[in-house]
Amino acid sequence: MDKREFLKNSSILGLGSLLTFPALEKLVRSVEHKSSLELASDDQFWLEIRKAYKLKPEYINLENGYYCIQPEEILEAYIKHVKDVNLQGAYYMRTVQYDNKKAVTQKLADLAGCTPDELIITRNTTESLDMIIGGLNWQAGDEAVMAEHDYGAMLDMFNQVGKRYGVVNKIVSVPLNPRTDEEIVSVYEKALTEKTKLLMICHMINITGQILPVKKICDMAHKKGVQVMVDGAHAFAHIDFKIPDLNCDYYGASLHKWLSVPLGAGLLYVRKDNISKVWPLLAESERPEEDISRLNHTGTIPVHTDLAIVNAMEFYNKIGAKRKEDRLRYLQNYWVKPARAIPNVILNTPSDTTRSCGIANVGIKGMKPSVMAERLLKEHKIYTVAIDSKGVQGCRITPNVYTTTAELDELIKALKILSKV
Repeated sequence: MDKREFLKNSSILGLGSLLTFPALEKLVRSVEHKSSLELASDDQFWLEIRKAYKLKPEYINLENGYYCIQPEEILEAYIKHVKDVNLQGAYYMRTVQYDNKKAVTQKLADLAGCTPDELIITRNTTESLDMIIGGLNWQAGDEAVMAEHDYGAMLDMFNQVGKRYGVVNKIVSVPLNPRTDEEIVSVYEKALTEKTKLLMICHMINITGQILPVKKICDMAHKKGVQVMVDGAHAFAHIDFKIPDLNCDYYGASLHKWLSVPLGAGLLYVRKDNISKVWPLLAESERPEEDISRLNHTGTIPVHTDLAIVNAMEFYNKIGAKRKEDRLRYLQNYWVKPARAIPNVILNTPSDTTRSCGIANVGIKGMKPSVMAERLLKEHKIYTVAIDSKGVQGCRITPNVYTTTAELDELIKALKILSKV
């Protein structure tokens, strides 16, 4: 079967009779006797899940880390929300908008495992975390610690507060293939001093997929009187956890990634005793300092996106957090294990399978990542993203629940061809 025929046949799986929420519920009930680990390798079950999506036949999409497309039922619900808000106009905005947002926030807080008075809906991770970075009461000489592998938008914000307030930014390097949790904790611990005011860490490093031991880092930092802010852009709705269990002070995430909410939704968690320490991004009328809603003023927003969060959570909850995590880890291991044995192939993701989940980064010795990504798309119809910075050279591979093992077989074939440099 040639590449064009393979893609055509693969796309049919996502264009047949669509999987509705009632059908999804019935499907999940039929496999309740199976553990999530057993189900992770059950391709037939996940082929049924794939029917919830409409997929482009022109390429295999292995770049879900930037933006995970919605299943059709979420998309249709979103369009209905747009129409409903448009029909009601100002009446909706002046009457039920705020009650609806509170209801959505409550459900999102339940999913995150926190109370609704510790969480707000934002537009993305950048807004969430930059609000914290820019909103603390910095003094000249204060120190902030972060890693070179952290997301650029946050590093840029730290650079700005450095110039504006005289904050000293200390940048560490996280080992790509750590042997123990303590090795990672030690990297951060050595950078902390009595002047350190804030430590930023990733829950899951976006360019490599490495999962950090967040709670251990937070426990260590708190013993030294340092607050910890966590970038959870790629962890939320990807791996199974509750935010309070991490013992962090602040947590930000983008809901358009692994929760598959339409673009324009994120979250910010602020532990209750820290709310009064943060200035809003945009000024709000006088409210109690411990009221987290004072951090949530951004003017008129596309409220229909907020409403679609509930639909996305319904889909996610029906599949099940552990089922999704185990499937994504299975898919990563499915292609990474044989890839490690291919000459000239470099894996920039930890070899310990517990230290990552769905995301991995792969490179070809002697080949620029941009060239690799271009050849994967043009020659093999596989869409990825090139990463060429901070000691990481390769393409980030991010499958989704609709990704098939047959598609990953195509990736393995492509790597074997490209590695013959």
